[in-house]
Amino acid sequence: MMAKATRAAAAWRTYRDVTKPGTPGLMARVRAIPRMIGAVMRGDYAEMGRGRLAVMALGVVYLVSPIDLLPDFLVLIGVADDFGVFLWLMGSLLGESGRYLSHERKIVQGSVEGRTAGLDPSRSLNG
Repeated sequence: MMAKATRAAAAWRTYRDVTKPGTPGLMARVRAIPRMIGAVMRGDYAEMGRGRLAVMALGVVYLVSPIDLLPDFLVLIGVADDFGVFLWLMGSLLGESGRYLSHERKIVQGSVEGRTAGLDPSRSLNG
Protein backbone atom coordinates (compact mmCIF):
# COMPACT_ATOMS: atom_id res chain seq x y z
CA MET A 1 0.00 0.00 0.00
CA MET A 2 2.85 2.39 0.84
CA ALA A 3 4.51 1.80 -2.54
CA LYS A 4 1.29 2.72 -4.37
CA ALA A 5 1.04 5.95 -2.41
CA THR A 6 4.66 6.77 -3.19
CA ARG A 7 4.16 6.14 -6.92
CA ALA A 8 0.98 8.20 -6.93
CA ALA A 9 2.76 11.06 -5.15
CA ALA A 10 5.62 10.92 -7.65
CA ALA A 11 3.16 11.00 -10.55
CA TRP A 12 1.40 14.00 -9.00
CA ARG A 13 4.71 15.86 -8.52
CA THR A 14 5.62 15.21 -12.14
CA TYR A 15 2.24 16.44 -13.34
CA ARG A 16 2.57 19.55 -11.17
CA ASP A 17 6.08 20.25 -12.51
CA VAL A 18 5.02 19.80 -16.13
CA THR A 19 2.02 22.12 -15.78
CA LYS A 20 3.77 24.79 -13.69
CA PRO A 21 3.84 28.15 -15.51
CA GLY A 22 7.29 29.05 -16.79
CA THR A 23 8.51 25.45 -17.01
CA PRO A 24 8.85 23.36 -20.17
CA GLY A 25 5.60 21.68 -21.18
CA LEU A 26 5.00 18.00 -21.68
CA MET A 27 5.80 17.87 -25.41
CA ALA A 28 8.97 19.96 -25.02
CA ARG A 29 10.14 17.50 -22.37
CA VAL A 30 9.25 14.48 -24.51
CA ARG A 31 11.11 15.94 -27.53
CA ALA A 32 14.14 16.62 -25.32
CA ILE A 33 14.51 12.98 -24.22
CA PRO A 34 16.49 11.79 -27.29
CA ARG A 35 18.80 14.83 -27.05
CA MET A 36 19.26 14.20 -23.34
CA ILE A 37 20.16 10.54 -23.93
CA GLY A 38 22.69 11.56 -26.58
CA ALA A 39 24.20 14.20 -24.29
CA VAL A 40 24.52 11.69 -21.44
CA MET A 41 26.19 9.15 -23.74
CA ARG A 42 28.64 11.80 -25.05
CA GLY A 43 29.34 13.01 -21.52
CA ASP A 44 27.95 16.48 -22.24
CA TYR A 45 25.31 16.28 -19.49
CA ALA A 46 27.02 15.40 -16.24
CA GLU A 47 23.93 15.95 -14.05
CA MET A 48 22.66 12.53 -15.11
CA GLY A 49 25.08 9.64 -15.09
CA ARG A 50 25.17 6.69 -17.41
CA GLY A 51 24.21 4.44 -14.50
CA ARG A 52 20.90 6.22 -14.04
CA LEU A 53 20.32 6.09 -17.79
CA ALA A 54 21.01 2.34 -17.70
CA VAL A 55 18.45 1.86 -14.90
CA MET A 56 15.87 3.74 -16.98
CA ALA A 57 16.72 1.54 -19.98
CA LEU A 58 16.14 -1.52 -17.79
CA GLY A 59 12.73 -0.07 -16.90
CA VAL A 60 11.88 0.18 -20.61
CA VAL A 61 13.09 -3.38 -21.19
CA TYR A 62 10.97 -4.60 -18.26
CA LEU A 63 7.87 -2.91 -19.67
CA VAL A 64 8.25 -4.32 -23.18
CA SER A 65 9.53 -7.73 -22.11
CA PRO A 66 7.07 -10.62 -22.11
CA ILE A 67 8.74 -11.86 -18.91
CA ASP A 68 7.39 -10.34 -15.69
CA LEU A 69 8.50 -10.56 -12.09
CA LEU A 70 4.83 -10.73 -11.18
CA PRO A 71 2.86 -12.43 -13.97
CA ASP A 72 -0.11 -10.54 -15.40
CA PHE A 73 -2.44 -13.47 -14.70
CA LEU A 74 -2.28 -12.32 -11.07
CA VAL A 75 -4.64 -9.62 -12.26
CA LEU A 76 -4.26 -6.75 -9.82
CA ILE A 77 -0.73 -7.45 -8.66
CA GLY A 78 0.66 -8.32 -12.10
CA VAL A 79 -0.66 -5.16 -13.72
CA ALA A 80 0.19 -2.98 -10.72
CA ASP A 81 3.91 -3.74 -10.92
CA ASP A 82 3.97 -2.82 -14.62
CA PHE A 83 2.04 0.37 -13.90
CA GLY A 84 4.38 1.21 -11.04
CA VAL A 85 7.43 0.83 -13.27
CA PHE A 86 5.68 2.93 -15.94
CA LEU A 87 4.90 5.71 -13.44
CA TRP A 88 8.47 5.69 -12.12
CA LEU A 89 9.92 5.71 -15.63
CA MET A 90 7.71 8.54 -16.89
CA GLY A 91 8.29 10.59 -13.76
CA SER A 92 12.04 10.08 -13.99
CA LEU A 93 12.25 10.81 -17.71
CA LEU A 94 9.99 13.86 -17.65
CA GLY A 95 11.64 15.28 -14.54
CA GLU A 96 15.14 14.75 -15.87
CA SER A 97 14.27 16.08 -19.32
CA GLY A 98 12.95 19.26 -17.69
CA ARG A 99 16.28 19.67 -15.90
CA TYR A 100 18.07 18.93 -19.18
CA LEU A 101 16.11 21.69 -20.93
CA SER A 102 17.23 24.11 -18.21
CA HIS A 103 20.79 22.90 -18.76
CA GLU A 104 20.45 23.51 -22.53
CA ARG A 105 19.04 26.98 -21.91
CA LYS A 106 22.04 27.88 -19.71
CA ILE A 107 24.46 26.67 -22.38
CA VAL A 108 22.70 28.69 -25.09
CA GLN A 109 22.59 31.79 -22.90
CA GLY A 110 26.26 31.36 -22.05
CA SER A 111 27.27 31.05 -25.69
CA VAL A 112 25.18 34.07 -26.68
CA GLU A 113 26.65 36.11 -23.84
CA GLY A 114 30.13 34.94 -24.83
CA ARG A 115 29.60 36.05 -28.43
CA THR A 116 28.16 39.42 -27.50
CA ALA A 117 30.96 40.00 -24.96
CA GLY A 118 33.49 39.71 -27.79
CA LEU A 119 31.76 42.32 -29.94
CA ASP A 120 32.92 45.92 -29.93
CA PRO A 121 29.80 48.02 -29.40
CA SER A 122 31.40 50.99 -31.22
CA ARG A 123 31.66 48.94 -34.45
CA SER A 124 28.74 48.93 -36.79
CA LEU A 125 27.49 45.61 -38.09
CA ASN A 126 27.04 47.15 -41.53
CA GLY A 127 30.59 48.11 -42.10
